[in-house]
Amino acid sequence: MTTPQIEAFLEMMAVERDASPHTLAAYGRDLADAEAGTGGLMTADAEGVEAWFADLSRRGLSAATAARRRSAVRQFYRFALSEGWRADDPTRRLDAPKQGRPLPKVLSRDEIDRLLAAAATHEGAAGPRLLALMELSYASGLRVSELLALKVEAVRRDPAFLIVRGKGGKERLAPLNTAARTAVQAWLAVRDAGKKPEAPDSPWLFPSSGASGHLTPRRFAQLLDQAAIQAGIEPSRVSPHVLRHAFATHLLEGGADLRVVQTLLGHADIATTQIYTHVATDRLSEVVRSNHPLARDD
Repeated sequence: MTTPQIEAFLEMMAVERDASPHTLAAYGRDLADAEAGTGGLMTADAEGVEAWFADLSRRGLSAATAARRRSAVRQFYRFALSEGWRADDPTRRLDAPKQGRPLPKVLSRDEIDRLLAAAATHEGAAGPRLLALMELSYASGLRVSELLALKVEAVRRDPAFLIVRGKGGKERLAPLNTAARTAVQAWLAVRDAGKKPEAPDSPWLFPSSGASGHLTPRRFAQLLDQAAIQAGIEPSRVSPHVLRHAFATHLLEGGADLRVVQTLLGHADIATTQIYTHVATDRLSEVVRSNHPLARDD
């Protein structure tokens, strides 16, 4: 249920904080759930809000989702206070749920090589397209939404960097190595050869007949699953986001500065990037345990 106060809050988030449509939609759902669960955000007391919050865990929501809902409601009440709609903040006693820090799934360099080799065996245009998708993702660390929204004109002149507009509309440079540039140019040749003369050319680098006009994350994930099976890798370990994880972790393993990786990934907070240091450290420790003579038990 959407109230005038919720609508005003979402409008403020869009105008003053430049919240993305995805964030606004999520906050709208969170606040509608709280509106129904508390009997009304404008009249709920601290006990009612706390009871709603406690119910989130009983309903089986993840810690991350519960944390986002709590954040949405707390921000709403701060806004309500600033607007003079309420004289108190009923969320002041809420404690954030413990989310933990699950480590991202990461593929080894050998597994990446096997995936790329498997992609290259796909017949027709499917092979060059999947290879370009994977090389671009692994070389640049692009989010899947950024990758699939690339315009064809962005790569026509074989650039060494892409200018990417990420979360919050912020721009950053994404590097392209030789392998990625070669794969993209090979895909462009196939893409251009397959164009129908009578039809207008799609502006997207990876066009599709779907509503969006370009390849969807779901379809990309399905193609990666097929490549994983061919490469002898468990498909559950492979996804478009895992390629971004591999980009970050392999950079850190190679000695890249954490601040540089943060910039390349487009993270606003370095704490988000630091999780990759745990993955890289774990992997390097395993290499030492497996190969250093003094680390062996025998």
